[in-house]
Amino acid sequence: MKHFEIITLFFLLIPMLIKAQTIAFDNYFIDKTMRIDYFHIGDSKSELITIDKIYQYGTWGGSLKNLIDNFNNGRYYFKIYDAATKTLIYSKGFDSYFGEYKTSDDGLKGIQKTYHESAIIPYPKQKIIFAVELRGKDNTLGEIYRTEIDPDDMLIIKDIVTDKNVKVIESQKSGDPHIKVDVVILAEGYTAGEEKKFRNDLARFTKIFFDQEPYKSNKDKFNVYGVFKASEESGVDEPDHNSFKKTVLNATFYSLGSERYLLTEDNKTMRDLAANVPYDAIYIMVNHKRYGGGGIYNLYCTFTSDNQWHEYLFLHEFGHSFAGLADEYYTSDVSYNDFYPRGVEPVEPNITALLDKTNIKWKKYLTNGVEIPTPWEKEVFDSTDLSWQKIRREQNNKIAELKRNKAPEEDVKKLQDEYDAKDREHQKWIDNYFRKSKFYKMVGAFEGAGYASKGLYRPMLDCIMFSKGKKPFCKVCEEAIIRVINYYSE
Repeated sequence: MKHFEIITLFFLLIPMLIKAQTIAFDNYFIDKTMRIDYFHIGDSKSELITIDKIYQYGTWGGSLKNLIDNFNNGRYYFKIYDAATKTLIYSKGFDSYFGEYKTSDDGLKGIQKTYHESAIIPYPKQKIIFAVELRGKDNTLGEIYRTEIDPDDMLIIKDIVTDKNVKVIESQKSGDPHIKVDVVILAEGYTAGEEKKFRNDLARFTKIFFDQEPYKSNKDKFNVYGVFKASEESGVDEPDHNSFKKTVLNATFYSLGSERYLLTEDNKTMRDLAANVPYDAIYIMVNHKRYGGGGIYNLYCTFTSDNQWHEYLFLHEFGHSFAGLADEYYTSDVSYNDFYPRGVEPVEPNITALLDKTNIKWKKYLTNGVEIPTPWEKEVFDSTDLSWQKIRREQNNKIAELKRNKAPEEDVKKLQDEYDAKDREHQKWIDNYFRKSKFYKMVGAFEGAGYASKGLYRPMLDCIMFSKGKKPFCKVCEEAIIRVINYYSE
């Protein structure tokens, strides 16, 4: 009888426990935005955070209902506590440029570097504690920084001057930003004379976005804004070509030493531009033909507007920054070392270390009777793709050498066209190879993911997070994206 009474009491308490975790927005916040800018300093073994400036502006772009992030994704979390009661009132998981730098060769050598970062939160009514947590080697979170912030501090910048050179274009407007996913697309490397091109590109990529599931079925849950500020020069920095441009966001290829990685370290300018609209997610659209982009979870993503793989880049990189999806490929060169430590389950929803074969994180989607791990035709794929990666590097190095030496444009174009054709042909081989597999469209655990040929597994043979081209997200990635859409739009 006692056991029954305890069980009954437990189930009676469940609604109370859930209610206790629900944060009433109006009790702690006003409908404005606080931006906490800080410096993140260090290397692979040490890191330091110091506050830069704090701002108040605009309306709050996020949900009024979902204030606590329970996705358990990202290398870091920032957490906001009510200072008086110590109640957790807001949280968000994220990755950072600094977090990636830690795993680079320079970071491992102990070369310290400083990055500028921001935490965007609803504006608090009372004093708060701003805390930052970092995952340890076992992926558990531990606090590395905390400070008290008084929202009435006279040093908080409460009047951001509107930049008269900025233009806002509503590309898709569905309603109240509190119950919509608000996406802002920032122009990078578009001159004043290329404003029309930006507007056309914005319309083109908005259409690409909503032609793809699961965004297509959830179009009414999105607002999409374009923010245009003219750059002095067209294009973007290409250090391997000795080409540097004066652009608004100072984005560059060869970020962290990787030729295709296209990022910006100018966080303040990016945040100032994005602040012209309410936003949950930031795209940076780079006016360039070269293949390149990047996506960092709950930070931003970049893509080039005119590359032959522009649709893939646009969707793939947003998968990283919006839903925290991992790269599923493993044969391409990257700048990271030990990005996913062996023996530790990654937090990203679409890759696994398969530490528990009976409780794989996408267990509900597994194809009936599929073997775990799934013994796919990996050897042929690996040998063919690694051979192509070698050719790709050689071709890109030749193109870079021609550009550095100011070779005639027709010579550069000829070599670039040759490379593009080979790239298309190789991707066609990949698509055909997977279509012939007996595991095509099955959900299992396919070894090779997260930059590792061994020890990490992906849900399906192919996905936008695995290879280039017009293709769907796998079922696991699609579900993860839908969860995030619902989080912002409830």
